[in-house]
Amino acid sequence: MLKDIIEVKPLENYQLYLKFEDNQEGIINLEEIIEFVGIFQPLKDLAFFKTVKINPDWGTIYWENGADLDPDVLYSIITDQPLEIAEINDLQAI
Repeated sequence: MLKDIIEVKPLENYQLYLKFEDNQEGIINLEEIIEFVGIFQPLKDLAFFKTVKINPDWGTIYWENGADLDPDVLYSIITDQPLEIAEINDLQAI
């Protein structure tokens, strides 16, 4: 897919509005896709959660503690399109 995120807005609770470079947009609820453990534990604090930023070099969102999310996975959720098999294999190899 390789679509960069070009806009992010934190919303209520653990929701984020995302817009991609092809103008696909939508809202995701991070509580539904991650566990707030490890690198993601600080995101449980809503004040910290709302500090989300875009890293234009990676085309994704991140937080200052180093947490980030794969833009392909987020795009898949927003567009309700499955990840391509090659992308799934790449993820499994990590």
